[in-house]
Amino acid sequence: TKPIRSGQQVYAEGDLIILTQVSAGAEVLADGNIHVYGALRGRALAGVKGDTEARIFCKSMEAELVSIAGNFMLTDGLQKILWKEAAQVLLVDNSLEIIPL
Repeated sequence: TKPIRSGQQVYAEGDLIILTQVSAGAEVLADGNIHVYGALRGRALAGVKGDTEARIFCKSMEAELVSIAGNFMLTDGLQKILWKEAAQVLLVDNSLEIIPL
């Protein structure tokens, strides 16, 4: 329920639900899905134990890095696809897809 600040790391064994923002320099990790009901500015790693069905959902995509089951994309790639909009990140054929919500 509190913002995840720069330098903080939050890990969940299942799904991770964040009701506020993830600041730049912060990292959120989950074995399952990640839901951010605010801006995602830091790093989000879902499916860290290999769950290829995991997804990342956020209200405003501004991430430094997103990753699902080890497949990742950095800011420069994200800015070309969908930036500062509600987004969903999923893995399709070992490639990340970023789609609007």
